[in-house]
Amino acid sequence: MIHSRTLVALAAAAMLAACAQIPALPKPAAPLAADKVGLSESSKAAFDQQWWAAFRDPQLNTLIERALAESPNLALVQARMNKAAAMVEAAVAADKPVVGLGLDASRQRYTEHGLIPPPIAGTIRTTATLQAGISHEWDFFGKHAAALNAALGQHKASQADMAAARLVLATQISRAYLSLAQVQAQAELLDRMTGERQAALALVRQRSEAGLDGAQELRNAELPLPELRRQRLILNAQATILRHQLAALTVQAPQTLDSLLAKLPAAQPWPADVAPGLDLLGRRPELVAARWRVEAATQQVKESRAQFYPNVTLSAFAGFSSIGLDNLINAGSRQYGFGPSLRLPIFDTGRLRAQLTGSAAEADAAVASYNAALLDAVRDASDQYTGLQSLRAQTAEQAESLAQSQRLLDLAQQRRSAGLSSQLAVLNARLSLLQQERQALDLRAQALLGQVNLARSLGGGWNDTTN
Repeated sequence: MIHSRTLVALAAAAMLAACAQIPALPKPAAPLAADKVGLSESSKAAFDQQWWAAFRDPQLNTLIERALAESPNLALVQARMNKAAAMVEAAVAADKPVVGLGLDASRQRYTEHGLIPPPIAGTIRTTATLQAGISHEWDFFGKHAAALNAALGQHKASQADMAAARLVLATQISRAYLSLAQVQAQAELLDRMTGERQAALALVRQRSEAGLDGAQELRNAELPLPELRRQRLILNAQATILRHQLAALTVQAPQTLDSLLAKLPAAQPWPADVAPGLDLLGRRPELVAARWRVEAATQQVKESRAQFYPNVTLSAFAGFSSIGLDNLINAGSRQYGFGPSLRLPIFDTGRLRAQLTGSAAEADAAVASYNAALLDAVRDASDQYTGLQSLRAQTAEQAESLAQSQRLLDLAQQRRSAGLSSQLAVLNARLSLLQQERQALDLRAQALLGQVNLARSLGGGWNDTTN
């Protein structure tokens, strides 16, 4: 006599043999290795998560805090994150038993020519069933586990998306604020230059009236003023547009920030451990999100493959069923049962094959997206590092030019005091110094914007703590 366990084993083997054949898939795409693109395995963060606070500007801090609290873009990302969390809950619930309680009642006439005999046949009766049931699908082939891991990957990706959105928003506000400070500082210098040009024009007019200068010298003195006034109008428009941008980013009316006066902060200390080979894998949020989507897509492939195997569900029920409500809660009305159910995917191979092939293609696409994001992140961080190095060298050279212009002005003033030159030479030397100050101002603003860009390219001090 064949043992019962042997029969079960033979039945299981027969079921597996009857299942749909799993198609062969091409070799899946592989993520780029960190060392292949020049990244180190680990390094400490170079920035604090609230990196903008290092500028010590209360106005900038207030603008960013308001935007992070009220931005509709962040609310959209939060809604997507909540949806991903709900998908995790659904995946967890799929691997748990389903328990239900039901009450059914109906009023009906029983046919006289059916299976129900007299005295019930030909009468109108009330039938009722009160029943509790439980069912559970056993995850023999890892389908539920893969679905849960895929949902967790999507949820972790959505959390990284939120960090990326917050970083982008803080970066946009910082750029707009520093650009506004740059424009307002340029406007102040331009006003000083205009004043010097007007003073020079007044001197040339006096010399022209005295016959010391001709019409050509007078026209040359008049020529720069319209251009300076035009540049002032451009700066005014730029300041207004930047205020509008800041108002939109911080969820305010366009005119709310019309009186905002921004000042360029001092340059920040150069982070000691910033280098192109830094580890970006765990600190740049959009890169982390792409990596988690690769994990989620890989788990979805496993879930699709598990669909080819049998579904085994165990069900049990217990309750009461009677004809007539007066007999419902009666010992004789008890009913109960228990049994397994088996579903074999034999004739559904077209849909399952397409689902598995599509999942594999999605996984390859996720890997390709991650690889592209990784290459872009490395390039971006290297570019920002190189740009800041160049700005540091340019600032040193500009400081020398500024010092030379200051010495020329001092010399012109000394010659004027000694009666060896005119006031016009002093004004021209002062204008040259203002030009150098304007270039130094632009370099200072570019360096500050470069530090903002570097903070963004390195993830703004964020770290992936979901590993």
